[in-house]
Amino acid sequence: MFRGMFEHTIDEKGRVSVPSRFREILQAANDDRLVITNFFMASARCLDVYPYAAWLQFEERLRTKPQFDERVMRFQNYYVAAAHECVLDKQGRILLPPTLREYAGLTKDLVFTSALEKFRIWDREQWKRVFGEAERSFMDHPSDLSELGI
Repeated sequence: MFRGMFEHTIDEKGRVSVPSRFREILQAANDDRLVITNFFMASARCLDVYPYAAWLQFEERLRTKPQFDERVMRFQNYYVAAAHECVLDKQGRILLPPTLREYAGLTKDLVFTSALEKFRIWDREQWKRVFGEAERSFMDHPSDLSELGI
């Protein structure tokens, strides 16, 4: 499981270091492959990043859905079609494909956030906005936390 939030910068070639805590989890799985795709939350774009094995499990769940359901096809067009397989280099970096960098507005300052079996990559300013909105929402409606059953 991925935990935490980490700030990093992306270089001019589109490479970024994966946080060392996240790399430890990937190394324990003995696989340096990741699958990265589009995602959004609170109308802010970011990237979802799966370890390869977790992506394969996700694909298996998706295969059980009705393949001719328009919602499933729309989801595949948005999420699966955008997916790129990336490999960690010897320095623990990944090269983010230009289409995904453009989609998420990633130019320099990034934030990696945990999302249990995967993690997300955000533009730092977008993350500040999304985090602030979530915090305000829970402060204004604390009962939402208990209603989630967590």
